[in-house]
Amino acid sequence: MKWHIGCSGFYYKHWKGVFYPEDMPQKSWFDFYCHNFNTLELNNTFYSFPRLNTLKKWYDDSPPEFTFAVKAHRGITHYKRFIDVQDRVNELYDVVNNGLQEKAGAILFQLPPSFNYTDDRLDKIITALNPAFNNVVEMRHPSWWKPEIYNELAKYHIAFCGMSHPTLPQEVIANTHNLYYRLHGNKQLYASGYSTAELQKLAADIKSTDAKNVYVYFNNDISASAIYNARELMDIVKTKA
Repeated sequence: MKWHIGCSGFYYKHWKGVFYPEDMPQKSWFDFYCHNFNTLELNNTFYSFPRLNTLKKWYDDSPPEFTFAVKAHRGITHYKRFIDVQDRVNELYDVVNNGLQEKAGAILFQLPPSFNYTDDRLDKIITALNPAFNNVVEMRHPSWWKPEIYNELAKYHIAFCGMSHPTLPQEVIANTHNLYYRLHGNKQLYASGYSTAELQKLAADIKSTDAKNVYVYFNNDISASAIYNARELMDIVKTKA
């Protein structure tokens, strides 16, 4: 089981003086982050479609064993909701594959909270995604939490993203050999931190699965809880940056 543990983004000005040294210029933040973690979830690609030269720079500036998860652009998931998106999805694959190469760990497709389950929606997702890539879907409507849905996605090598969220189920879901889990703060969204006991339970639950690659990202960035929690989880599972 190979662990990839990090944060959802790193460019947070309120981390200065808490994580980044006060006198460190912003241009050095990414290098500093890479010395502490072995992976990064790129969230800016959700707001701006990724460019090849930008991803190549991420590749060049990161250590050899570093991995990235890329959040798919909202035009695919939120605006068009997987309707007539094949060309755009293929373009995303090309940019990620050519830009990040072997450092591309996963591609995360996050759907909006109003996106409830229907057979048609599931079919559109499966049809649009290329099983040659490590695809992950993050659903934010509880109607998707069903074993039969996990199993159907698994047929096409699509991982179902488990998460810690105030309004959604929190169990670990391992429907493929690639397990993906996001922690948003289980009490106060993006703010509340996790206790040692909670992180130990998460580690134990993940270890009980058959997953080969584990991607865990902390999105509770307020007050830098993500930094402390990610570091502690790395200590628990004996993973180093």
